[in-house]
Amino acid sequence: MRTSDWPRTATRWTQLTLAEDDPAHLDVDFWTSVMRDSRSNAVCISAGGYIAYYPTRIPFHHRSTFLGDTDPFGALVERARGLGMHVMARVDPHAVHADAARAHPEWLARDAQGTPIEHWSYPDIWLTCAFTGYHREFITEVAREIVREYDVDAIFANRWEGYAGISHSEAAQRSFRDETGFELPERAGDGTGPAWPAYVAWRRRRLSELVAIWDAAVKDVRPHARFIPNLGAFAARDLEPELVRRVYPMFVVDKQGRSGIEAPWAAGRVAKRSRGLFPDRPVGLITSVGPEHHQHRWKDAVAPPEEVKTWIVDGFAQGAFPWFTKFNATISDPRWVPAIVEAFGLHARLEPVLAELPVSAEVALLDPDRVGRVRTGAAHTFPDEDGFYQALVEARIPFDLLADQALSAERLRPYKVLVLADAEQLSDAQCQVIREYVAAGGGLVAAHQSSLYDERGEPREGFGLADVLGVDLVESVRGPVKNNYIALTGDHPVNAGFDGARRIIGGTRLLRVAARAGTRVPLRFVPDFPDLPMEELYARERPDAPAAVIRQAADGGGRVVYFPFDLGAVYWEALQADHGRLIANAVRWALGGEPEVTVRGPGLADLAVRRDADAVAVALVNLTNPMAMRGAIRETIPLPAQTVTVALPPGVRGAKARLLVAEADAATEVRDGRVEVELTGVGLIEVVHLTWDRA
Repeated sequence: MRTSDWPRTATRWTQLTLAEDDPAHLDVDFWTSVMRDSRSNAVCISAGGYIAYYPTRIPFHHRSTFLGDTDPFGALVERARGLGMHVMARVDPHAVHADAARAHPEWLARDAQGTPIEHWSYPDIWLTCAFTGYHREFITEVAREIVREYDVDAIFANRWEGYAGISHSEAAQRSFRDETGFELPERAGDGTGPAWPAYVAWRRRRLSELVAIWDAAVKDVRPHARFIPNLGAFAARDLEPELVRRVYPMFVVDKQGRSGIEAPWAAGRVAKRSRGLFPDRPVGLITSVGPEHHQHRWKDAVAPPEEVKTWIVDGFAQGAFPWFTKFNATISDPRWVPAIVEAFGLHARLEPVLAELPVSAEVALLDPDRVGRVRTGAAHTFPDEDGFYQALVEARIPFDLLADQALSAERLRPYKVLVLADAEQLSDAQCQVIREYVAAGGGLVAAHQSSLYDERGEPREGFGLADVLGVDLVESVRGPVKNNYIALTGDHPVNAGFDGARRIIGGTRLLRVAARAGTRVPLRFVPDFPDLPMEELYARERPDAPAAVIRQAADGGGRVVYFPFDLGAVYWEALQADHGRLIANAVRWALGGEPEVTVRGPGLADLAVRRDADAVAVALVNLTNPMAMRGAIRETIPLPAQTVTVALPPGVRGAKARLLVAEADAATEVRDGRVEVELTGVGLIEVVHLTWDRA
């Protein structure tokens, strides 16, 4: 008998997203072989919603026009069950066909003028509103029918939140007005009044209720079954936390690949972000076998195999179980199959060790991606955080993400350093948590406008963390500033490695601060000077305002570094090595000693560390590639020689090392309480598994 904890064993997913004509030529044998060869233990198959791929009996549930007397969904479910797999049925409720739109106009999303919104991509189908009976009643009945008629473990909903903008359906207007007293805002991010923050909270509450309704409906039919919404642009943090803890057994994040100028470590960030808020929930990363691009959609194409493998491997190295999706069951280009088989095979080989060891890191980067971020709106991007993330990856410093909603003394306890890339909105309570953390010995690295605003986006008179940072605000942020420079004016480890340079590139958005007594200022801004005409390109004045403030907290407190400019954003946008070095130097100094795990050697590698009392596993994902910062990767270039060192716990006698991908033992050398392992020829990934005996 199946139990409700089945998601814990569903760790490799095949997803087949059917096109309407697939029932006419579906090759069930081919898809059975893909599931078997990839060692998938779970499958997600298109079932219904916009199109039904089974003989539904629900009015206006559009059957595929190619269905005839076939049941492709049922056939695939039977094959998957024959392989001992978990099965999830995919539904998509974001649009309806013209007949349903005519019969039920109340289901449709509407613009601010009340006009129904036609689909942007395909004519004569219509976008739905999540706050109408279509979602709450119709889709509920679809889910019940599928779970009743087929041997499935869950319903998976894609684009389940309906129209992405603000729908002005009659139901949405009435509900919002009754609950808040306001009229719906005309557009997202409207900060001119109280309606926008009220809308953010209302939408969060209503969508959370919707997930709970659907989950209860499928459990009524099959007690072990679950309803699992796709989390793409919508995220777990956008729902009520108590609902998530009660209803969500796992998260599925729809970040199918990278697009444009995006680093491959973005795959691993999915796992870190989920763990940063809900550390006990499994998270899956959906990977498309096709290319991803912001402006173009080639969903029936195939991405280069090495790009697909790198995305999957970086995701699972950081803890996101692999899940691939193929759009359209017709196989016009089979080159994706060996890539999936190889990447999933790597996961199957590594899973027995990685699954048993909890993720471990000494550094936490605060993730400020708060829902309804009042100052900037929901669509805001965070280049400051991207830049710090990139710098820490390059510096080989293992780190976690910690969601700002989860910031507490308990969650900070495992970490030696907290990093605030630009945590501009912090509540008084959050500031107090950080204050006590530093007083107890925790390190802090902060930049830009961190703590200048409260949780509502209201400006403070100064920094909420002024006493911790050791600075007072003199002038609010100004910029963008051209041609800014920073002078290295003091001898400090934060200044190390600049090889005699007296000046480096500064920021583009600067704050003027005054350093308090008891601090050090090893970096100062050079006062502005012209960038044109070229003959005027010289400094007129001596460096003055602090560009970095260093503080050692009193009485055993932690080390603090503050940069009053957009350090992370400039690094992300310009990728100048000096800014990455500043970030790495600051974090290493704040640690107060050698990191527990170091990996030294040339190249770019994303590290993940897992440990318990008796073992450590160090994963190196090889990102060394000319296409690392702009895909797609064409080939995997082996890493040059690397040296891994790990601090051993007290009372340990010796250590043994096993290379899990190479399936070979490795020589170890133990000295000064650390074990050292040399690696050569690392391809896409290697995991060094260290074990030891107690003295």
